[in-house]
Amino acid sequence: MTPIRYVSADHVFRDAYKYIMQYGYKIQNTMAIHGACFQINDPLDNVITSRKWSIDYAKAEWLWYMSGDPSIREISKLAKIWADIADHQGHVNSNYGYQWNRTHQLNRVISELIQNPESRRASISIYDGKESHLYSKDTPCTYALGFNIVKNKLHMMISMRSCDLVYGFCNDQYCFSRLHQLVANALQIEVGQSTWSIQSLHVYEKHWNLKII
Repeated sequence: MTPIRYVSADHVFRDAYKYIMQYGYKIQNTMAIHGACFQINDPLDNVITSRKWSIDYAKAEWLWYMSGDPSIREISKLAKIWADIADHQGHVNSNYGYQWNRTHQLNRVISELIQNPESRRASISIYDGKESHLYSKDTPCTYALGFNIVKNKLHMMISMRSCDLVYGFCNDQYCFSRLHQLVANALQIEVGQSTWSIQSLHVYEKHWNLKII
């Protein structure tokens, strides 16, 4: 089945915000929809212009992921929330770079697609139910990332259990687009579409009257 298609992440944000606020339902302190599914035709068109958004923070988060360091020592200087969910060592589970470097998952994705461009095994696991006992303070929002080559373009699937549209999606789409590009460059092919499947896509109460540009 074909999900809703958008040109860019900003188009997703603008449409999803309006839809959630009109048709979503209240759960805890959010307005939410379940089972959101959409495609972004150009993931590299990754600047959010519909609201006040810091690309500098998104770049810092990406560099933190690339470090593979779960410590929030530096990133918490830019976003306090990381300190709120860190464990007693100052570490979090949601540094996605830390997750994709575990057991060399990212390198194995690239090797798999080099060896077999038609492979359906090029995937990265982030949230792991077998490790849920480790998620007492910080539970990763992303289940998995998958990669497929179709007509010599690299397509990426993002599967999420939970996504805050205003902060989570805007920053995640930037970082995931950078990862998408990184893998495509390693394979020397073009970036294709990204497809998102989100169990819960929501807007927190503090953003219910957000001004959309």
